[in-house]
Amino acid sequence: MSSRGRWAVIGLLLAPAIVLPLCVSLYNREDPTLFGFPFFFWFQFALIVASVGLTVPAYLLSQGAERADRERHGLPAEPPEPREPGKGARP
Repeated sequence: MSSRGRWAVIGLLLAPAIVLPLCVSLYNREDPTLFGFPFFFWFQFALIVASVGLTVPAYLLSQGAERADRERHGLPAEPPEPREPGKGARP
């Protein structure tokens, strides 16, 4: 899969976590209840779990896409480690 295709998949994975909570009309009701919690409470908790479930694969895909982009541009696959403060090129 090309890097551009990976970034498109990442966007599709992250879109529900952003769009669904903004559609309040989806969960603006009390029924059905789950263990005594109204729908609008437990649906939002389910959205949190679903968002985590979609964010983890998106993160892993982004790591591979970033690595492929760096190699395609002639850079090392992994970025260099950051220098510690005070340990620069100056004497």
